[in-house]
Amino acid sequence: MSKLKQNSQLNLILDAKHHDPFAFLGLHQEPSEKSKIKTYNFRCFMPYAACVEIFTSDGWKSAHKIDTQGFFEWQGSESIQAPCKIRIDENNTVIDTYDVYSFLPMITSDELHLFGEGNLKQAYKTLGAQLCTHQGVNGVRFAVWAPNAERVSVVGSFNHWDGRVNPMRVHGSSGVWEVFIPHIEADALYKFEIRQRHTENILVKTDPYGFCFESRPGSAAKVSSLTSYQWDDAKWLKQRGESEWLHAPFNCYEVHLGSWQRDSDGKFLNYRDLAERLIYYVKDMGYTHIELMPVSEHPLNESWGYQTTGYFGVTNRYGTPDDFRFFVDACHAANIGVILDWVPGHFPKDDWALARFDGTALYEHEDPRLGEHQDWGTYIFNYGRNEVRNFLIANAHYWLNEFHIDGLRVDAVASMLYLDYSRKADQWLPNKFGGRENLDAIDFLKQLNIMVHEEFAGAFTIAEESTSWPMISRPVYLGGLGFSMKWNMGWMNDTLAYIENDPVHRRYHHNKLTFGQLYAYSENFVLPFSHDEVVHGKHSLLDKMPGDAWQKFANLRLLMTHQMCSPGKKLNFMGNEFGQGREWNVNASLDWHLLDSQWHQGAKLTSHDLNHLYAKLPALHDLDFQPQGFDWIDCQDVDQSVLSYIRRARNGSFVLILLNFTPVPRINYRLGVPQAGEYAEIFNSDAKYYGGSNISNGTAIKTEQISWMGHQNSILVTLPPLSGVILEIK
Repeated sequence: MSKLKQNSQLNLILDAKHHDPFAFLGLHQEPSEKSKIKTYNFRCFMPYAACVEIFTSDGWKSAHKIDTQGFFEWQGSESIQAPCKIRIDENNTVIDTYDVYSFLPMITSDELHLFGEGNLKQAYKTLGAQLCTHQGVNGVRFAVWAPNAERVSVVGSFNHWDGRVNPMRVHGSSGVWEVFIPHIEADALYKFEIRQRHTENILVKTDPYGFCFESRPGSAAKVSSLTSYQWDDAKWLKQRGESEWLHAPFNCYEVHLGSWQRDSDGKFLNYRDLAERLIYYVKDMGYTHIELMPVSEHPLNESWGYQTTGYFGVTNRYGTPDDFRFFVDACHAANIGVILDWVPGHFPKDDWALARFDGTALYEHEDPRLGEHQDWGTYIFNYGRNEVRNFLIANAHYWLNEFHIDGLRVDAVASMLYLDYSRKADQWLPNKFGGRENLDAIDFLKQLNIMVHEEFAGAFTIAEESTSWPMISRPVYLGGLGFSMKWNMGWMNDTLAYIENDPVHRRYHHNKLTFGQLYAYSENFVLPFSHDEVVHGKHSLLDKMPGDAWQKFANLRLLMTHQMCSPGKKLNFMGNEFGQGREWNVNASLDWHLLDSQWHQGAKLTSHDLNHLYAKLPALHDLDFQPQGFDWIDCQDVDQSVLSYIRRARNGSFVLILLNFTPVPRINYRLGVPQAGEYAEIFNSDAKYYGGSNISNGTAIKTEQISWMGHQNSILVTLPPLSGVILEIK
């Protein structure tokens, strides 16, 4: 290599601008300037080294320092075994290692091809930081997608955070950069330093595929292996894959791990502590699943996890990834499923994370009419870009595969489906057909759901979707989006709007309780009372109830009964079950001391018994998604604000549900029944045990041959005030 060319290459390295450092650094066979015989040239840039030696067939040989800033070179006539072994003297410490630039690339053309197509499902095993052995040497293979970079370097605690030291190689037009650095161990901190191709701006970014991150306010990723954890849930996974989940009970306890409970000092509980406390509580209360608000890494508590900066990182607030695996494993041992809240709809603008990752709108759209959520101050993923779609598909695969998660609740699906979501007429761009549908997002959601259902038997995908978009929970091959279930936001809003009315006015809003049956089987619905309903001035579920304290608790118990007996799977946010008085506060534990009160204890007991009854009685869950599981007895008793209906199972069993939404007891209330015989009251939310007035029907209610409400037989019952009653034929 001519002196002029060498100086040019040196300057590119010094200026941290070299696009292909492997073409200059490391070991190369080059023609001698003085003869036609080729010689071997070894070059390295070690700005913090006093001297460098290279191991040859003749032993250790000194490399000459050819530049004061840290360039070393060795020349010889015989080749050196790759990777080149070197000895560095840095700060009077001698280190034996291997030259970074004499290792072969590791990422295959097949991986790059699949990634470019958007079909590399386990991209988290290709990109990011992978602890591995390469050419017989232990170290870390770093890889990142940054197609608009002139140069990308790994910077970290192992190279003085100096972007000149470890520039990476780029794999052609794929935009994927890679470098293997020997002898780096777990827990080393690192980031990627990116020089933008057009502006030459320097960006320092955390790893989009990072598995671990340093504690806040730091934002560096930490080198981490995928896992050495030994799972013990094979029986659970087999059972999950074989279950008839459409006909099984599904009752979710929605939890924010940082504010469910805290320790005596007000600090977060570890995942392993939560495995002991939370699982015992959930099992005792009779829930079938825990739904976790996002546990992917996020910098701000107040975002509740929905502004994710580390999509592949288990938040270290509560422990390590293996601690979290232990938690999930323990849930499965207790026959409790784990649903994870997942946020593929938007990401925050933190300048060290995904936003403008390589100096361009890489993961997002350039045009704010497509790329920004005005309500949330976040960016929207560009679902039309294969590599971005691959990032999200791989992330879903990661949580299900590496952590044995049983399903994903997909946040804010409506914001993904509509280009004009929460936008004024001149603030959005139509699709290629002139419509408001986000065609790329639709394709992404279909791809996601196909992947989950093909790869993970029995795993759920659940859409939080607030519009009337059709066939959300119908298979892709039938023209649907492919979700397992969808939150029924219409039922939730109508129910809460109704019950917030003073009982004297409820007769004028009766249709809010009955309208839902017109569309109840158009989707596989979950009936949610989620965290969104108990924050931002909406009041807690208890505090929404009208009336004095007695009526508030009676209304809450009635609401619980109505939810648990209505067709659809169930979800309740933590604190609802015992009547949390104030709104949820992300920075504090729930008010567990309230259970010292008989009223709050009564609410908890009501929830406990309803949960267990829901799981025990097939009539309350077997046909949640089919109209054959529900019949009105009377939906028109507007004047008395009473609802009565039948819930059925495939085996012919049934129960009667009676709901009185006024504080007036209804004595000798005649009710048509589908079968003659003797009925027993198996649940009454007005029982003294729950804090009620203890008006009861006893255990023997005989039918009379009096035709009523379309049935040949009927019974006379007493409906307690503000109560729900469940009757079963003996």
